[in-house]
Amino acid sequence: MSWPVVAIVGRPNVGKSSLFNSLARRRIAIVDPTAGVTRDRIGTILEHNERWFELVDTGGIGIVDSDALEDDVERQIQFAIDSAAIIVFVVDIRDGVMPLDQTVSERLRAANKPIIFVANKADDGKVDALMPDLFRLGYGEPLLVSANSQRGRDELLQRIFESLPTAGAGAPEDVALKVAIVGRRNVGKSTFINSMAREERVIVSEIAGTTRDSVDVRFDRDGQTYLAIDTAGVRKKSSLANSVEFYSLHRAERSIRRADVVLHFFDARTRIGRVDKQLAEYVIENHKPSIFCVNKWDLLKDQLEVAKMGEYVRKVFPMLDYVPISFMTAKDGKNTLRTLQLASQLHKQAGRRIATGELNRVLAAAMASVAPPTRAGNRSGRIYYAAQVAEYPPTVALVTNGPELFDETYIRYLTKCLRDQGAYGEVPIKMILRQRGESQGGVKDEPEPEEVPMPVEKPKKKKKPSQTWEI
Repeated sequence: MSWPVVAIVGRPNVGKSSLFNSLARRRIAIVDPTAGVTRDRIGTILEHNERWFELVDTGGIGIVDSDALEDDVERQIQFAIDSAAIIVFVVDIRDGVMPLDQTVSERLRAANKPIIFVANKADDGKVDALMPDLFRLGYGEPLLVSANSQRGRDELLQRIFESLPTAGAGAPEDVALKVAIVGRRNVGKSTFINSMAREERVIVSEIAGTTRDSVDVRFDRDGQTYLAIDTAGVRKKSSLANSVEFYSLHRAERSIRRADVVLHFFDARTRIGRVDKQLAEYVIENHKPSIFCVNKWDLLKDQLEVAKMGEYVRKVFPMLDYVPISFMTAKDGKNTLRTLQLASQLHKQAGRRIATGELNRVLAAAMASVAPPTRAGNRSGRIYYAAQVAEYPPTVALVTNGPELFDETYIRYLTKCLRDQGAYGEVPIKMILRQRGESQGGVKDEPEPEEVPMPVEKPKKKKKPSQTWEI
């Protein structure tokens, strides 16, 4: 489904990203005094007076990029202009008309699109007297706005509404799956996004750190709507060069929290580093289903090296032996669609519920096989009752004789036994321990006798091996 595109265009540092965030009422695009922060097209779907449109932020026209990506940024800007139904032309009222403003003005006039002329950074009435100078651009009286103070926001939305084409798409369909693409710099995340979207939606370059923002890309496959979140490549915090990289890191972490499934990308030619391990830990902390995506595997010499790479990944992440591994070549689209389909399967798996009786039987057998360690005072842990209280992630609450009697190692053991049961073979499980008598977490104590023994039958072996896909 496509909506009318409203593109925000202007020279660098006139506050386009601030205005974009103001209209969206969310901090989506990175805002920084450094010129040229925005490189990719960043879009979001907005509604005003029951009319829907896609608002798109663009890079600054005429920017001199620090990584010589001017041509790539320019292509993204031109695509936004060509696809726009309305263009919001933004200038800085405090600077007056600059030579680059003239350049933008002439370019937009040639585009022959409806223009809404906006003078940003009009934070108070003191700068209103500077407005007459802007008439030289030939677009009449500008709308005075301030992204910081929200001045003119509602009027700008109303002008956009009045300029929208009569025919337009309705409310966006529900997204079937939100997938965050994470990893170190230059491992092929943006290439994967473009392969899925089947267009140059984000800039791809051999230069590390090309992507700075987290870019949401909606696309349809097999009759389903997906949202792919392209993130900036993660670096060690001690290596962050500036505030832009700092914001990029935090947006990558926020993208993980937003996602249904995380695709953790690696370059098949490089060793897994500390940053990858920290990133995996963050995914675990947030209990997100994930897939290890070994990209550029076509550059490996033979299938033996592919097998060794799979063994290497398992060795580096022994606690994540349930996470599937997918070998792909995003540049050629090899195995990319199958990886997306696997992500959908994991999301469905994370939404399953296991019957309370089966859950208790599995845990009883696990405790009969390996008893909890004895603590000071010869006390050992006991589980009176277990119940699944949530999905996404599967969350199991245990009513015990004391949460302090169960250490992390034993909880991992119980989690593994549940995973071996089969329902949650490839997704993380969240455990909540409660003292008997508590009612938090959706667990209701049953009126059982004081010492009801849990069944001790051995669980049936139903473990499904983690998937490793190769072409």
